[in-house]
Amino acid sequence: MRKRSLLVDNQERINLTEGIRIPTGDSYFRATLDFDGILSVFSHPKTSTGNGSWDPIWVEPENICTAILVDEGPGACGFNSICNLKPDKRPRCECPKGYSLLDPNDPYGSCKPDFIQGCEEDEVSAKKDLYYLEVLNFTDWPKSDYLKLKPFSEENCRSSCLQDCMCAVSIFTDGNTCWKKKLPLSNGRFTSGFTGTAFIKVRKDNSTLTGPFPNPGNEPVPKKDQDDLILAGSVLLGCSVLVNFILIGTTCLGFFFIYKKKIIKSNRNGSVVEMNLHSFTYKELEEATNGFKEELGRGAFGIVYKGAIKMGSDSDVLVAVKKLHIVAPERDNEFKAEVNVIGKTHHKNLVRLIGFCDEGQQRLLVYELLSHGTLAGFLFGDLKPNWKQRIQIAFGIARGLLYLHEECSTQIIHCDIKPQNILLDEYYNARISDFGLAKLLMMDQSQTHTAIRGTKGYVAPEWFRNMPITVKVDVYSFGVMLLEIICCRRSVDMESGEEYKAILTDWAYDCFQEGTLDVLVEYDREAMDDMEKVERFVKVAIWCIQEDPSLRPIMRKVMQMLEGVVDVPIPPCPSPFTTTTTMIRNQNSSY
Repeated sequence: MRKRSLLVDNQERINLTEGIRIPTGDSYFRATLDFDGILSVFSHPKTSTGNGSWDPIWVEPENICTAILVDEGPGACGFNSICNLKPDKRPRCECPKGYSLLDPNDPYGSCKPDFIQGCEEDEVSAKKDLYYLEVLNFTDWPKSDYLKLKPFSEENCRSSCLQDCMCAVSIFTDGNTCWKKKLPLSNGRFTSGFTGTAFIKVRKDNSTLTGPFPNPGNEPVPKKDQDDLILAGSVLLGCSVLVNFILIGTTCLGFFFIYKKKIIKSNRNGSVVEMNLHSFTYKELEEATNGFKEELGRGAFGIVYKGAIKMGSDSDVLVAVKKLHIVAPERDNEFKAEVNVIGKTHHKNLVRLIGFCDEGQQRLLVYELLSHGTLAGFLFGDLKPNWKQRIQIAFGIARGLLYLHEECSTQIIHCDIKPQNILLDEYYNARISDFGLAKLLMMDQSQTHTAIRGTKGYVAPEWFRNMPITVKVDVYSFGVMLLEIICCRRSVDMESGEEYKAILTDWAYDCFQEGTLDVLVEYDREAMDDMEKVERFVKVAIWCIQEDPSLRPIMRKVMQMLEGVVDVPIPPCPSPFTTTTTMIRNQNSSY
């Protein structure tokens, strides 16, 4: 048969009939691209009497469940779903036990838990043994990890997830590794070659979303029994309304005092902890860091040390322990309150706080340790990173800031956004660290030795002018860092030998005005092939670094402009200083 091929956007030609040995003259062929992304080729014999059937002879991809693996989005099926390949190579999307389709009319859509799960809900529950684990073999959600525990036993993997209010699934693999995953679960797939075992948490009873008194056995209650129950309840209520009111009032009062006592109960160090954080002693963290021996970095708020802590009976988890500069004694209660606020934050673009130490004059925070270090090391190394990776990192940072500014229960202003405070996980997802620390320390603690907070090159002008400090200081710092991500160079570089390039914000605006963005990206081929996005990102960055805070967009608007959802207007000159610099350079060039 003759070759049949498909020409795709990048001019690559895919042979649709490679390996197929059917005489062209004897059959008809058709190719279909279905809604689920599967491209199939069918044949139909010309000599067939009647309607006959179209037989599939080629399909791409072979396994849609494993072929799609995305950082942003659910995968081949919806969130919290499991993709299983049928014999005809089509995907079957199934909800795990305890979950059901968000839209019953969309079998390929997302699944929702049929029960209430969350840290606050678990905390106020009178029962402690709330969940059981449903075992799923050959099943994984590879993009939903938030914690890796190794070495770890299977029993510890199970119990760790049961005791962690953020854990929806734990997966035990390789005989010694436990992956903990959080909702929403993405890229779910059933793969016969996967050797891990998944344990998915399902609530036991009295907690489904179908009503206040669900039937744990999921068995229908006979109508006669329902009528008897209603009649009995009516008689009891009718006979002793006053007694019932007294009983209800007494019960509610008892629960109130029990709950209040639980909330105000101090931990062993006298700190108020209302969330799922571990309280460490100073000695425990000193031992975990081997006497604070290996330093990972230092900044305005303290020094970070590498450590390993016990999680369970026989495992060590690598952590980053931040030893804060001394907190003012009168702010001790505020420190505890702020740790509570940080502990309640939960977002994929924030570094997770595991625990803290509040002992005497010592204040330490324990964070998860991410494998790929800081954004500074990623951007300013010897090799220029991939352009698409840099774009995704910028989106991740913007999403994290949007969460801190608008989606937290308490608004958090970071005050020190810079590449050293952006960490990268094993998939190079950006995670903001040190968020909320600005509120924990005294006002005069700063790397620049002034009454401001932040780092040279990223500090918004209002810090110097006794103006109100708002979330717009973070927007300014993000704008500077966005230019660094675009150019892969530091915001201040006095050693380049070219004075006009020394201040990145000034040089970027000049390049934008002169239409020389190819010079700005230093002729990066990948970036130049995507020049429309480069120009959009540069315009967004210039809006973010406006000297007047009222001209800077909020982070929600920044996200919309970066994504191209709204148009980005031509930005004005960000500051008079930039205008002066440009005029002097133009005058010099005319001589």
